[in-house]
Amino acid sequence: MLVMAHGTPGSLAEVEAFYTRIRRGSPPSEEQLADLLRRYEAIGGVSPLTERTAAQVRGLASRLEALEPGRFVVAFGAKHTEPAIEAAAAELAETDVEVVVGIVLTPHRSARGSGEYLARAAGALGTARPGLPFVAVEQWFDAPGVVELLAARLGDALATVADPAVLFSAHSVPISGDPGDPYAEQVARTAELVAAEAGLARAGVRWGVAWQSAGRTNQQWLGPDLLVRIDELAAEGRGSVVVCSVGFVSDHLEVLYDLDIEARQRAEAAGIAFARTASLNDDPAFVAALAGTVLDAARRAP
Repeated sequence: MLVMAHGTPGSLAEVEAFYTRIRRGSPPSEEQLADLLRRYEAIGGVSPLTERTAAQVRGLASRLEALEPGRFVVAFGAKHTEPAIEAAAAELAETDVEVVVGIVLTPHRSARGSGEYLARAAGALGTARPGLPFVAVEQWFDAPGVVELLAARLGDALATVADPAVLFSAHSVPISGDPGDPYAEQVARTAELVAAEAGLARAGVRWGVAWQSAGRTNQQWLGPDLLVRIDELAAEGRGSVVVCSVGFVSDHLEVLYDLDIEARQRAEAAGIAFARTASLNDDPAFVAALAGTVLDAARRAP
């Protein structure tokens, strides 16, 4: 099977090349680069995403081996760093695997997100070993166990504040105009499921969906923006805001800076308390949910 994730620079010296790659080959301006470097420096100079992802992949491989000994060969490929998705796919194609299951460590399906990962994997496998079946896990936000884990973390965060409102967040993307892209709908559905599991309605806790980490481009991005919603909740007299980031599964820049620093500062400046849910990282229960999703996909293989 092939596990895929975003990737992150290994040092500040790698940030410019990484940023250029994310921008599809367009180098950032000096101002844009300086801003990104400042954000990495604020969280210690490097994101823990590489370490977190490696732990998730190890945990998934171990769980699959325990459930189905000898059945799975697990490889990892990154979208923007090494090892690249194509290299990992070629590595798998050289083994004697009979089918490849591809899963992206992002729970929702989108053309610009998981769709790009899976398309790259399928293309690389088709080149390296034509005819090798590829089963793509397009989304897993509602896989057994995932909603329950998020709801439990939300409950823990709510217990630390008073008079809260909840904002379920995910990474904003440019509005594509494609009515067939389910990303926003799936994020909203995740919020509904977690809110119900956590009993927010019974507790009288108001909640909504907000979008974070929009790119600095001239395009229109999905909204409402998380920071704007925090200001609005403060203006309404809410005592606190709890952010449940349902779009991310690891601690990384968009969590450790965009939430823990930027969103927290925005809330405090507006006069309300801030809390967020703990990331899933390599929690064994989360790894078990991923393993179940992979096994379900493998059963669909030709």
